[in-house]
Amino acid sequence: MKWLIGILINALLFIAFAGYFEGFVVSSFGAAVGASIVLSILNMLVRPILIILTLPATLLTLGLFLFVINAITLLMTDAIMGSKFEISGFGLALLIAVIMSIVNLIIQKTVLEPKKKK
Repeated sequence: MKWLIGILINALLFIAFAGYFEGFVVSSFGAAVGASIVLSILNMLVRPILIILTLPATLLTLGLFLFVINAITLLMTDAIMGSKFEISGFGLALLIAVIMSIVNLIIQKTVLEPKKKK
């Protein structure tokens, strides 16, 4: 259930980003859900490999390089989804990765965790 909620939250974030950032295009809500599913699969399969390969850079930057890894997975999602999901460049992908991380953290701490305590 938590995975499905995360998929829907990311899909809504993608729709919001498409309306706010000019270089970010999502053709429909279905494409946003599809991109969110692809992103979650990439996060399960590819992200751990990227983290291991870039461990020295991650340690030197005190974990900030993880945002770069998140941006890379967003660009990989862009490549897989084709024209339905477009990110214009690495800078925009990095900005979106940072914002998504912050929003997901806020939602996790304020909405999802209080439900676990009840």
